[in-house]
Amino acid sequence: MTDNDSLAPDPVFVLVRPQMGENIGAAARAMLNFGLERMRLVAPRDGWPNPAAVAMASGAGRVLDNALVSADLAGAIGDCQHVYATTARGRGLHKRVVSPAEAMGEARALQARGERVAVLFGPERAGLENEDIAPATAIVTVPVNPQFASLNLAQSVLLMAYEWGQRGGDVLAPEGFVDAPASVIEVEKLAQHYEQRLEEAGFFFPEAKAAGMKVTLRNMWSRMALTSADVRMLHGVLRQLLRGRG
Repeated sequence: MTDNDSLAPDPVFVLVRPQMGENIGAAARAMLNFGLERMRLVAPRDGWPNPAAVAMASGAGRVLDNALVSADLAGAIGDCQHVYATTARGRGLHKRVVSPAEAMGEARALQARGERVAVLFGPERAGLENEDIAPATAIVTVPVNPQFASLNLAQSVLLMAYEWGQRGGDVLAPEGFVDAPASVIEVEKLAQHYEQRLEEAGFFFPEAKAAGMKVTLRNMWSRMALTSADVRMLHGVLRQLLRGRG
């Protein structure tokens, strides 16, 4: 799945398993209010296209027309190098936590370096799951009332889009060459490589804890801010260790 965008495109707003077409349409309106048009949908509950989304978009139809649909999260963010996961609750994962303003300020700087950014929004009923958050490089939280922390999907999208718009033109590209950060798909393939070999070595034991151990490892990889060169080296390290065993 690819976009016909420039080297430094605006962030992708990814709606993960959205449930109501009306909320997707309202999210599209919120994005276009601040000039954002790159929407991706992961496994929308009611399928796609959705007439209710079109009706609610009211003038922001082109955001929906160009929305890319993926069956899973990996397919939606694989070409991105930085991923921000929006969530109102602690998830037991050790991640850097930033405000919407900090996240979108960083996103502007990353865009200026030609790096791709995705922002994840969870389904209306329960938000993002740990498996959704594990690939993220940071968590975005809003200082809302702890007794009522839930935000509507479109409200969350509007908040992030607003902060993006507020920071337009504030960031200059850094001087000098910076090694390109690894994309999500590069880190995913690295995680799969290590998981496969660890599985063969009997690392994931007992079986009842295997799934949680794998999520913890995925979370670790995404926290490391790896470059493409780092990923290649770590693949080589593992291959050489296995060659030594042989």
